[in-house]
Amino acid sequence: MKNQKRLTIVIKLGTSSIVDENTHEPILSILTLIVETAVKLVKDGHKVVIVSSGAVGVGLRRMDVAKRPKHIPRIQALAAVGQCRLMSLWDSLFNHLRQPVAQILLTRNDIADRAQYLNAQNTFVELLKMGVVPIVNENDTLAVAEIMHLSKFGDNDTLSAITAAMVQADYLFLMTDVDCLYDKNPRTSPDAQAIEVVEDIGNLAADVSQAGSNLGTGGMSTKIVAARLATSAGVTTVIARSSNPGNILNIVNHIETTKQTSGTATPVTVDTPTSDDILSKSTSSLYLDGRLRAPLHTRFLPDPKPIRDRYFWLLHGLAPHGTIYIDEGAYRAVAGKAGLLPVGVVDVEGHFAQQEAVRVVVVERRPSPAAGEDMYEKAKPAPTEVGRALVNYSAAEITRIKGLRTTEIYGVLGYADSEYIALRENMSFFKQERSRPVTPSSGMSTEVQSGAANAA
Repeated sequence: MKNQKRLTIVIKLGTSSIVDENTHEPILSILTLIVETAVKLVKDGHKVVIVSSGAVGVGLRRMDVAKRPKHIPRIQALAAVGQCRLMSLWDSLFNHLRQPVAQILLTRNDIADRAQYLNAQNTFVELLKMGVVPIVNENDTLAVAEIMHLSKFGDNDTLSAITAAMVQADYLFLMTDVDCLYDKNPRTSPDAQAIEVVEDIGNLAADVSQAGSNLGTGGMSTKIVAARLATSAGVTTVIARSSNPGNILNIVNHIETTKQTSGTATPVTVDTPTSDDILSKSTSSLYLDGRLRAPLHTRFLPDPKPIRDRYFWLLHGLAPHGTIYIDEGAYRAVAGKAGLLPVGVVDVEGHFAQQEAVRVVVVERRPSPAAGEDMYEKAKPAPTEVGRALVNYSAAEITRIKGLRTTEIYGVLGYADSEYIALRENMSFFKQERSRPVTPSSGMSTEVQSGAANAA
């Protein structure tokens, strides 16, 4: 144990893993094993965070409502009722093993403000230092857009990825009702092949037709989005079966042992289970001749050059309020650590104020546009989103000064708050050499979103 590496592990459980889809009763068999797994990890010196869905589902059972309603205030009310019962259930189960827990409820607005983001991050750090297991959920009582699917941030897969980045986790486990990703739907295709390791999500050919449960908001596609976000922050992301949570221990041990074999990590010790170990009931079949075999799972490898801290927050913590289109020359300049000048801005889209986040999209400027034509070519090549920025001017102001020299700003606006549209320290860019994550946003046009998803 002295040489054991201390890990930070985030475990995400969806509603279908917590509440029965038909009866809405808590699935105590899974919850109990999750608690035992988390406590064992903490006792071994690791830090554990649980991201738990299920507030609305538990609220349905408490209020004897047959199915999830569509009326927003009713859903919010059920979430408020259910969150109390859900947290009480977690606290009760952990209390049996004398493990303290803490509740953290987040919304996108909470992390959009930099100071609040840092406050949340500091709270996580202190709780984990104290040996507490934070239990995170989205505050559905306030997050109207998220509940109604207007923003894909609402599924807890994405929330768990942002949480994992916030605590600089080593692992993110996305627990679901299948063992791993498959190239086809295993329920309808007997020849479906398991996908065990994913190095480049952009080249992933997996079946994502499986939607979330009737109670939840996620599905397999949201887990791939979460994997994009987490791996970009350097977090190894694993999709595994929630009904066998003891596999978390064995998967971690397998990955860390593999790293040790290649000389990149210190092994994490998992004791060989005994007949008296309750947790061994879910893991003993994995032992053969005293050696540990890896349970079936899908592992997404972390980016070797992760985006962290402020730059991750700029990319994924903020909801963009609009788009600025820049030419290739401006993109080369900002990629070389220069700020964004008005002369490099081609067009503006949306309504945003100073110090709000916008998408940064690179386009090819037309040499001499005819009257009535755009300054840039929209289709050849397609616009590519390259990053995000906090702007020094509003959309209306940028529209007036785009394409101008910095010395001309005062003459047009009557003031010049900054020579830059955005300071370099307030810009963050997606990595272009590999497939990169896109934080879902309902306001992003299909054309730009498609180009961003396929960025080389």
